[in-house]
Amino acid sequence: MLSASPALSAPLPSSTTPVLTPGTAPRLSTVMSGPVRLAVKQWGDPRRPTIVLVHGYPDNSAVWHPVAELLSHDFHVVAYDVRGAGASDRPARIRDYRLDKLKDDFVAVIDHVSPHRPVHLVAHDWGSIQSWEAVTEPALQSRILSFTSCSGPCLDHIGHWFRQRLAHPTWRNIKQLLIQSVKSWYIYFFQMPLLPGLLWRAGVGRAWPKLVRLLEGTQVETNPTQVADGVHGVQLYRANMLPRLLRPRLRHTTVPVQVLVPRRDLYVSPWLTEDLHRWTDKLWRREYTAGHWMPASHPAEMAGAVRRFVQFTSRSAAAA
Repeated sequence: MLSASPALSAPLPSSTTPVLTPGTAPRLSTVMSGPVRLAVKQWGDPRRPTIVLVHGYPDNSAVWHPVAELLSHDFHVVAYDVRGAGASDRPARIRDYRLDKLKDDFVAVIDHVSPHRPVHLVAHDWGSIQSWEAVTEPALQSRILSFTSCSGPCLDHIGHWFRQRLAHPTWRNIKQLLIQSVKSWYIYFFQMPLLPGLLWRAGVGRAWPKLVRLLEGTQVETNPTQVADGVHGVQLYRANMLPRLLRPRLRHTTVPVQVLVPRRDLYVSPWLTEDLHRWTDKLWRREYTAGHWMPASHPAEMAGAVRRFVQFTSRSAAAA
């Protein structure tokens, strides 16, 4: 269920979301980002506005298929396997998963699918974390018409969020810090050598759909690359978490931002988005009764929110 938030800076128009029906297979291609090959999928008419979907961990682009099929009725939709996932290359070195490399991957993809027109960006979990790097990069903001973020805050913003609450240790702030620290247990675990990979190979990968269903009641599809996605995707945490949280930068954006907040997210607390007005010029914040894997559990609601925001920001940009 959608609820308005005080962070909404303007109303969004209502629209009807198409019913999800079996769609046509995406068109497949590959893009080179330096030495790394990225697997890209496209749906819909390339002459229409382009929406780029970026997945999180430990998923690959398949998690977006239901949302992509719904949006492809009206838009040119693109999803890609991030480095380390799906059919894309899996670099071995930790430093090859840094945010600047992930930003370069996004640029390589949009250079390929929409070289002459800006795109609308939609991202979930780690896809959103890495997308903030592009959205807050001044040189790239003219290439992004809008950004819809779900369950993936900017690491620099979170570093400042932690500092602000430590500097003002009210009961509410300390409670938020403690709860989020517990929710983030896996981040500390992923810093350990060998053990996360061993667990993925020992059975977590095969059991992943069942685990997600037990944790939040969401049905995720069986993924043939799940073990490899889990093993290699851990490098995202090792390459970026500690540097950005301990030494946060000032990262601002002029891109219109819509934040979709699942209230039942077991990993990302809703209040992590409370300070976003400090870093955005135009912000919309919408809460849902949903768990972390909203693209899988609520594809129609997510596609509807994206469609309305894309249509709204496109009209605003045309009128400017």
